[in-house]
Amino acid sequence: MTKCAQAEVSIGVAELDDGLGALRLCDAAELEVVRQSLDRHGQLQPLIAFYDDGVLKVLDGLKRLRAARGLGWAELRTSIVEVEVIDAKVWLLELHRHQSLSELEEAWVIRSLCRDDGLTQGAIAHRLGRDKSWVSRRLLLVEGLDEAVQADVRLGLLAPRAAVALSPLPRGNLWQGKAATVVIRRGMTVRQTERMVAEILATPSQEQRAQLLARFEETGGNAATRNEARMPTAPSDTEAIQAEVDRLLRASTRLQVRLLQAPHPARVAEHADTLKRALQELLGALGALSKIITAIIEGKSPIVPSEEDS
Repeated sequence: MTKCAQAEVSIGVAELDDGLGALRLCDAAELEVVRQSLDRHGQLQPLIAFYDDGVLKVLDGLKRLRAARGLGWAELRTSIVEVEVIDAKVWLLELHRHQSLSELEEAWVIRSLCRDDGLTQGAIAHRLGRDKSWVSRRLLLVEGLDEAVQADVRLGLLAPRAAVALSPLPRGNLWQGKAATVVIRRGMTVRQTERMVAEILATPSQEQRAQLLARFEETGGNAATRNEARMPTAPSDTEAIQAEVDRLLRASTRLQVRLLQAPHPARVAEHADTLKRALQELLGALGALSKIITAIIEGKSPIVPSEEDS
């Protein structure tokens, strides 16, 4: 694919569109790394963007754009390439082919090429140098996965591979939606999710399937199998702590994404004081938690923080 680049120009951040970001996942930790790099070293590489119906859409550098917004930057150096939107999406797949693009992200691009741009599966396969069956599998995946479950993935609540594991279940809140909630609340691994889905699909009646899903909701990965009823066992201290850590990590990721994408509190008149107080309380709680964690890691007895410390 020929890409004819113009000279680098400084473009206002407000003029740059991140619409193609809907086809990618935004990892909060990676975004924070980019933000810190921009803050310390400035912009080292230009963004790559193209015009689509008069809108300047970023093709490469979406994290840099979002990080720059969080830092309040006014402009970014940008190279503008002359490509059509279809070629841009194909390039997006090619650009990240060897960078662990998830199946779900690949599926989002394939669906966009097919449904938004009108390409046939054969035409997409030809442009990508892939088998038509590969394209078909990605399209079946994304169109068989409930939008609410996909939203959970975008928010960092659900791992992409766990969402893929849920896709064989019927769409809707009664099955995929409820199963996703179980996975998130119980902190289930991808392997546990796969086992749960396999057991549900192997259960003959809808009523029995609902009962099985309810047991997984109660016990997580330790739910009774379809052939062997087991009494739910209370998690050990280690398992309980691990589950809480997993929940905190997911909540931390969601909060990072929201804080980095939201306007700075100082520029938001309404609710600014409330948000500031909430963040200060959170900072205090995290500081106390940090002391306990540090003591445990160093092999010391943790000391319960006093009210003055908290």
